[in-house]
Amino acid sequence: MGKENYETKTIVLKKHMDDDVAREIIEEKKTIIFRKLLRKPKPDEVHIHSLELYYEAILMISGKYTADYFRKATHTISVDYNVGEIVLGEGVFKIKKKSSIAKALAKKSKNKVELPLDEHVFIDEEGEMAFDHHGKEIRFPFKINSKTIENFPNQVLQDPRVHVRESELTHTPVIKKLESKLKESLDSGIRNLTDELIINKITEIYVPIFESRLVGPEKKAGIMRIDAVRKKIL
Repeated sequence: MGKENYETKTIVLKKHMDDDVAREIIEEKKTIIFRKLLRKPKPDEVHIHSLELYYEAILMISGKYTADYFRKATHTISVDYNVGEIVLGEGVFKIKKKSSIAKALAKKSKNKVELPLDEHVFIDEEGEMAFDHHGKEIRFPFKINSKTIENFPNQVLQDPRVHVRESELTHTPVIKKLESKLKESLDSGIRNLTDELIINKITEIYVPIFESRLVGPEKKAGIMRIDAVRKKIL
C-alpha cells in the first residue's frame, strides 16, 4: 500500500435513542440555550421548531512512515586525565579545555573529547488521526465493533428520512495532515533521505446526531444537538 493504494471503508454507528427520547431530553434542557448570565427563560418561553436526524462524517486515517537519512552530530567521550588528544582515522581531536575551577576541584578527573560524526538515522512511525466533518482534528470517542455499527451502512445513509453531512475534507489533505504529523520527528539539516508513507486505511464513520432548532424569547433561534450514540448533548 501507499499514498494511492489503500483500503477505504464506510461505517455507520448505531443510534441508541429514538426521536421521542431525543425530544424528551430537549424539552428538559431547552432553556439552557437561551441562558444569559444568571437569567434563564421559563420552559414555556422556548419552543421546539424542528427535530431532525443527521449522520455526520468523521474521517479516520491510519498509516506508517519510514525513513532513513544521515545527520551531523557531535558526541562527547571521556578519556583519562592525562590524555591530551585522540587519533581517529586521519583525524586528531584535542580534549576540551577545563575551567580553572574544574582543574582545582579535580586534578585527575576525566578529560572530555568532542567527536564530530555522521549518524545514520532510521525512523519507523505509525499513527492515526480523526477529523470531524468540518475537517477539525478530534479525539475519536467511540468504540467500533460488531455491536456498535450498522450491518448495512449504505442503506441507512440512503434513507430519505435522514440527512447526511459529508466530510468537508477530501482524502488528499487528510493524507497530508497524517504525513506532517508522522514527519514531526524528522530532523532538519539532513541528507541522503530515503522515505516512504504507507496509508493503511481511510474510514468514513457516520455518527447519528439529533439536531433541534429552538425558538426562544423575542423569537431568537438556537440549536441543540444530541449525540445519539452516547445520548449526550453536544
